[in-house]
Amino acid sequence: MKLYTILLIAFTAIMISCKTEKTEVVSVDTTRITIDSSLEEDAQISEFIQPYKQHLNATLDSTLVHNPNLLSKSDGDLNTAIGNLMADAVYIQANPVFKRKTGKEIDMVLLNHGGIRAEIPAGNVTSRTAYEIMPFENEIVVAELTGKKIKQMLKYLEKAKTAHPVSGIKILVDRNYRTINATINGSEIKDDKTYFVATSDYLVNGGDNMVFFKNAKSLHNTDYKIRNAMIDYFKKIDTIKAKIDDRYLRN
Repeated sequence: MKLYTILLIAFTAIMISCKTEKTEVVSVDTTRITIDSSLEEDAQISEFIQPYKQHLNATLDSTLVHNPNLLSKSDGDLNTAIGNLMADAVYIQANPVFKRKTGKEIDMVLLNHGGIRAEIPAGNVTSRTAYEIMPFENEIVVAELTGKKIKQMLKYLEKAKTAHPVSGIKILVDRNYRTINATINGSEIKDDKTYFVATSDYLVNGGDNMVFFKNAKSLHNTDYKIRNAMIDYFKKIDTIKAKIDDRYLRN
């Protein structure tokens, strides 16, 4: 038998053996399992993770800073002590990172009121507190916006009528929330000038309908989570001195 005939027979046998039969699903059976305290722990797994659990709890519960007064996101009209704390922490911690990467400075910070997920009770503040306030993995992104875009942001804030945390900008509005005056770092906002705005990756992608971030002149990832910025800031101070101030006021 010639070699090519042998190869042809072998190839045909392989193709036949690899042929799969057509199958279809006849029925699907499901069972609902309730995940609650009634489930018994697996002793071996619990024993295995116990050292890691103890280490994690010790890390999360170690005191970072003292907070003299309860801080809540509902304690102010257009700016709150906890919101000001978060925005200032982002500014202070992210600016050196941004400057090392770009040689530029952050002009202002804008976060969202809804992103504050917990209060800061009076007493010792821990890393766990920071995780409760900011349980999401949101990272700080710096968007380069024109003055025209900043003015679109002001229009957004007029409609929102909400204490979205800001830093670096000072806004005065009338009783109907219309902007009377706004400055960044003490200077008038100019249409043809660009400003570097630190925010979250969630907002820069249009979260909370903040569409003014769309088509930013440039975007800069800091690889720095908002939560981590707060923890690092807490480590630098011994007492939280956050308060409601005049950065965003209604006349």
